[in-house]
Amino acid sequence: MINQFVTALAFSATKHRDQRRKDVEASPYINHPISLVDVLVNEGGVLNWDVLCAALLHDTIEDTETTAEELTKAFGKNVASIVLEVTDDKSLPKAERKLQQIAHAPHSSHEAKLVKLADKICNLRDILASPPSGWDTKRKQEYFEWAASVVAGIRGSNSKLEKVFDSLLEKGRAEYQSELGK
Repeated sequence: MINQFVTALAFSATKHRDQRRKDVEASPYINHPISLVDVLVNEGGVLNWDVLCAALLHDTIEDTETTAEELTKAFGKNVASIVLEVTDDKSLPKAERKLQQIAHAPHSSHEAKLVKLADKICNLRDILASPPSGWDTKRKQEYFEWAASVVAGIRGSNSKLEKVFDSLLEKGRAEYQSELGK
C-alpha cells in the first residue's frame, strides 16, 4: 500500500502544482493535503491507507480537472468514494455548499469523516497562523463557527482529532473575542 500512497502524493502534487493557498505568503497548495496526512497519522493515529490516500487527493476533484473516473482507475473505488464524499459541488453558490457540508457530515462514511475532520483542523491552524489575505476578524470568526457546525455532525469518529479540533476552536474563539472586544 505504500506504493499507492506515494503515487497519490505524486498525483496530488502534479494536479496542484500551479495552485497556491490564499495566505499572504501564497504557500504551495500541496502543503495542505500533506498536512492532512500528518494530522491523521501523528495526531489521530490513523493508519488506514485508503484514508491517507484520500486525504492527499481530497481537493483534486473540487479544485483541479480531475474526474472521479480518473481517481477510481488510479486508486480504486474506495479511495475515489471517500474523495467524492468530501468534495463540494462547485456548481452551487458558496453559501449553499457550506450548508450542504453541515447537512452531509453526519451521513458520511467513517473514512470521509476522518478526512473532513483533518481538513477542518488544518484550516483552523492555517487561519490562526497565516490567514487568507483580506480576511478580517469577523470573517475568520465566521469560518470557525461554521467549521464547528460541520464537526458537530462527525463527532465520535476520532476522539484524538476531536480534542485537537476543540483546542483550536477554543483558541480561535478567544483570539477573535479579544480582537472584536478592542
